[in-house]
Amino acid sequence: MRTDASHVLLDDADELGHEARAEQGDHAALKLWLRMLACTTQVEDEIRRRLRTRFGISLPRFDYLAQLYRQPEGLKMGELSRYLMVTGGNVTGLTDELERDGLVVRESSPTDRRAWIVRLTPKGRSGFEAMAQEHEQWILELFAGLDPKAVQQLYSQLGALRVQLVRQQEQPQISEEK
Repeated sequence: MRTDASHVLLDDADELGHEARAEQGDHAALKLWLRMLACTTQVEDEIRRRLRTRFGISLPRFDYLAQLYRQPEGLKMGELSRYLMVTGGNVTGLTDELERDGLVVRESSPTDRRAWIVRLTPKGRSGFEAMAQEHEQWILELFAGLDPKAVQQLYSQLGALRVQLVRQQEQPQISEEK
């Protein structure tokens, strides 16, 4: 039987999502991983739903606009691809759509004839600002059930986890030979 308070409310496997895979005897780290994955999925699904309902925009489009908002001078398409962790083809498709909607403009790079630089238009900038303000309020609302001190502790602990993960990735990988 599960004793965690969340399971009182989330007694249905559909509500538990990824956590439904955890068994009582599983290691705490595995349970934590599944809970983090479930929470991330749940928050992301809700943000996707709200962006679609309120602004008629997808999360990938929002993320794309956010990257350009942070770089008013614009970004090369390859940089956008790296920041968004998607293929160049995906970035090209999004750029075509957002350019048609008047939210971005694509110009040739003055230093590299093979590259395009993408910038937000004034319409794109003001539209994104409105979305970003609501997005921030949604995040605050979704995390409102947590004590502010707990939020800071979680943030700190997850930062320590990220540092550990980066260090592990930097270590030479031991390959198994057969």
